[in-house]
Amino acid sequence: MSDSAVPDFFDRFAMRAVTSAQLDAVLDEDAPPLTILFLWGRDCPNCDIAKRALLARPDRFHWPAVRWLHDNVYDDEAMAHRFGLHGIPVFFVFRGARKIGRITSWPGPEAFVEAIDKQIAELQT
Repeated sequence: MSDSAVPDFFDRFAMRAVTSAQLDAVLDEDAPPLTILFLWGRDCPNCDIAKRALLARPDRFHWPAVRWLHDNVYDDEAMAHRFGLHGIPVFFVFRGARKIGRITSWPGPEAFVEAIDKQIAELQT
């Protein structure tokens, strides 16, 4: 379910919905080397800021080496507990099934892209 402030976000920015119960199996799938898991909540103002930034320049946030997943942690409290969340939005970066990073809150488009570009560059070394 999307929130009221950015109701068409997931129609316009392709992310696969996943639940806590599904996450391990999804991370084990054959997929691009990196996965970004976007944990958000309905009617979360800070989540809306991130969504609007992603929609403003969606091309900046699509990398061939990355797949996007998302979960509304208000509807899936198990996911929030799994990662010990104290606030949203939060973005977890995985290489395969291994968590390699966490971006807490929305750092802005430049910092976000820089962090993901760094992880992609490390894949090539």
